[in-house]
Amino acid sequence: MSKLLNAIGLMSGTSLDGIDVALVRTDGEAVVERGPGRTYPYSEAQRRLLKDAIAEAKTLTGRNARSGCLALAERELTDWHALAVASFLKDCRLTSSEIDVIGFHGQTVIHRPEIRLTVQLGDGPGLARRLGRPVVYDMRAGDVAAGGQGAPLVPVYHQALATSLRLRPVAFVNIGGVANVTWIGDDDSLLAFDTGPGNALLDDWMLKHTGKARDDNGALAAQGQVDHGVLAQFAGDSFFEQSPPKSLDRNSFAAMNIDVLAPADGAATLTAFTAHSVAMSRAWFPQAPELWVICGGGRHNLTLLGQIRCLLDNVLTAEQAGFDGNAMEAEAWGHLAVRSLKGLPLTFPGTTGVPQPLTGGVLAIPSA
Repeated sequence: MSKLLNAIGLMSGTSLDGIDVALVRTDGEAVVERGPGRTYPYSEAQRRLLKDAIAEAKTLTGRNARSGCLALAERELTDWHALAVASFLKDCRLTSSEIDVIGFHGQTVIHRPEIRLTVQLGDGPGLARRLGRPVVYDMRAGDVAAGGQGAPLVPVYHQALATSLRLRPVAFVNIGGVANVTWIGDDDSLLAFDTGPGNALLDDWMLKHTGKARDDNGALAAQGQVDHGVLAQFAGDSFFEQSPPKSLDRNSFAAMNIDVLAPADGAATLTAFTAHSVAMSRAWFPQAPELWVICGGGRHNLTLLGQIRCLLDNVLTAEQAGFDGNAMEAEAWGHLAVRSLKGLPLTFPGTTGVPQPLTGGVLAIPSA
């Protein structure tokens, strides 16, 4: 058996909830021993800085540019991650010497693979110096440079987790700021793509119209009425006619103005859009899934989860399937870091559209 490495994975997703930290012991292939996971929530001030960086990034044409707000956000984000890892090690009674590698996602501020541009803020060498451990970072860039979508990257980890499941084919749906799906066939074949919006549009709607960061448990959406005309306009977007692999930016669909809707009706309509987008993904699968596993923050939205269950058969949350839905993406980044160290592929033609299986990531070694 290949050597198992202790890896910490770090994820700051498009929902801007906080930093997820998780420990996995893995060979980077089928063997995964899941350890503890923690979430260190962002404050409102931290969230505002990241939103400002995302807004400023809309004008980027090169991936290395770091003007005022972007430079500040990258420094601060790296510092927040260093503090989160230190807290995690203390909380879990671990020492840094027990960690072989850290997988650092960073914060996506723009993702436009059609022009071969994706930017994840995060100073990998700076984090390695702060923590004194090797850090693998910038794992999307190589795929995008080679013509891939650069997302999703988690499918190869879903494939490893699926070894514990009896049913095939199985679909893992991650509902973060953007939602994506991984389809795993009887022969472990992979197909993955972004399905549509996740939480981002709804979170932005809630903040604008209620001052709250999210629709807790889908309570506001449950009070509203879905505007089926608006829903049809969303679902008619050309994105849904594109064959996978395909990916989205956090702000995709944000240009459509639905401010004429009451707050509850807007929440209901956006929630329905996410659910219907997930259901529409079925059209691209070679075989219908025997099981759907719902992961990511969206699984906590009871209204959204209920709508998905009305549209699909045999739907389980990550926890019901035996996983930790809060830690799964962070676990994946630890797993991917080990794969990167070993030169194993992170992306595949069926997951990102890259021409051939491709490894990725940049390794930062702490100074002696």
